[in-house]
Amino acid sequence: MATHPFDNIRNFSIVAHIDHGKSTLADRLIQETGTVAARDMGEQMLDSMDIEKERGITIKAQTVRLEYRAQDGRDYILNLMDTPGHVDFAYEVSRSLAACEGSILVVDASQGVEAQTLANVYQALDANHEIVPVLNKIDLPAAEPERVKEQIEDVIGIDASEAIPVSAKTGLGIPDVLEAIVKRLPPPKGDETAPLKAMLVDSWYDSYLGVVVLVRIIDGVLKKGMTIRMMGSGANYGVDKVGVFRPKMTDVAQLGPGEVGFFTGSIKEVADTRVGDTITEERRLTAEALPGFKPAQPVVFCGLFPVDAADFENLRAAMGKLRLNDASFSYEMETSAALGFGFRCGFLGLLHLEIIQERLEREFNLDLISTAPSVVYKLNMADGTQIELHNPADMPDVMKISSIEEPWIRATIMTPDDYLGAIIKLCQDRRGEQVDLNYVGKRAMVVYDLPLNEVVFDFYDRLKSVSKGYASFDYAISGYRQGDLVKMSLLVNAEPVDALAMLVHRTRAEMRGRAMCEKLRELIPQHLFQIPIQAAIGGKIIARETIRALRKDVTAKCYGGDASRKRKLLDKQKEGKKRMRQFGKVEIPQEAFIAALKMDE
Repeated sequence: MATHPFDNIRNFSIVAHIDHGKSTLADRLIQETGTVAARDMGEQMLDSMDIEKERGITIKAQTVRLEYRAQDGRDYILNLMDTPGHVDFAYEVSRSLAACEGSILVVDASQGVEAQTLANVYQALDANHEIVPVLNKIDLPAAEPERVKEQIEDVIGIDASEAIPVSAKTGLGIPDVLEAIVKRLPPPKGDETAPLKAMLVDSWYDSYLGVVVLVRIIDGVLKKGMTIRMMGSGANYGVDKVGVFRPKMTDVAQLGPGEVGFFTGSIKEVADTRVGDTITEERRLTAEALPGFKPAQPVVFCGLFPVDAADFENLRAAMGKLRLNDASFSYEMETSAALGFGFRCGFLGLLHLEIIQERLEREFNLDLISTAPSVVYKLNMADGTQIELHNPADMPDVMKISSIEEPWIRATIMTPDDYLGAIIKLCQDRRGEQVDLNYVGKRAMVVYDLPLNEVVFDFYDRLKSVSKGYASFDYAISGYRQGDLVKMSLLVNAEPVDALAMLVHRTRAEMRGRAMCEKLRELIPQHLFQIPIQAAIGGKIIARETIRALRKDVTAKCYGGDASRKRKLLDKQKEGKKRMRQFGKVEIPQEAFIAALKMDE
């Protein structure tokens, strides 16, 4: 029987919720196939950043090539794509899945199906994957494999009768997973003689090689010395080096259809290599690009400022270096009266924001202060144009705006029954609209439409606290809707503080304003003069708090005599305080900004 050249290749990815054991399972597969020598084996082999290891999350997609001799005596090449599970990186996940033919669905046998499991499985089904369910952590006393199998069938609707029970920690059942990959997942299809067509799955910066580009070959071959073209950006590059990952980079002569590997070629910036782009040979262009490519769109913006103004240049250099490695992060300079010089940065979502901030602080030793995260609003102007607003402080005159649109998301929340009431109340408080509610066993699945700007503050933290950590949350941006939004500014001593300006919904403005004023009153230290703190919409003050002045007791030397003598001294002091207030500058401490921006109800 003649074998097809790609019959021995299997490309697959592992799909799971956070903490269901994706990276650990990947470690076991690497170990079982003897890809890495025992002495080089570490925990979470494929998570290379410190932050990834500490938080137990995957941020960058990684791949590894495993060589496996199956029970039928043939040798197989398995390409494992380890994908991020978090919603911020949904687009990267969709590209990684498009580069595979099958997925392993990992479900924790003690916790069952969670919100993210659903989102990622649906993406895998959209990519027409063959799916092999795996029940992990069956060595735990709390594991209920039978119940979880039913749940997979009920919720996801795929047959779980042949789900493989494993324990990635102890290594139980791992050989069965490898056999299932070989037997149940389809081999790739492709035409070796056709013009080169490859999908750019990911890229990162290496200080020696320049940009390393991870590709999945669909048709044709990629070899050293070729000149390739990126169809999205139209740029041409010469290929210097072609290879595969056996976690370490290993050079190969060429990559054929169905193979996953990398190439380098004097590419200077990661921004030039866009995830999802199609790569083809410059001499023989392929007929059409692969579908589904779209440039990265930042969703959440916030200002990052150095605590010490002297660090500004270091911050600029640090951002340039990070940008080399993460093209989905964007930044531009901005200045603020309160915080000095800094940058306005765009991120894919809140987790992305946290990670970038943590990396700046950690890898480059910077002390940063960030303003409240805000989303991108679309302003329809009276003259018929539409502009995007990234920073609430730049809002144009209200008279010129005919309407404001804000981004909405569709959120899926899975929760045990006991916390359902509290979660629904939380969503209603955040202007949510319920779309769906149904039950799977003892767990409820709620689908809500929510405005993104209500979610970026602290929705996730509140959700975890009202559900004691049991609820899981996943969202996707659903589009823009018109809303009755107003710009609320905070005035301290009658001067607006630009870093605290925000766009809020009219119905919530008063509550937000009052809370901010009360908070600032506690945080700003007393001065020698009285300081009013006001929240205003346009010219209308909606909330006010006053910080009392520090006063010297001027009447101490007055005893006996007429009351008018005391009055005279007090009036004189009052005049002085008034004059002071006109010229006085209020110092707002850094902590006050950070605390004022962390809103708790």
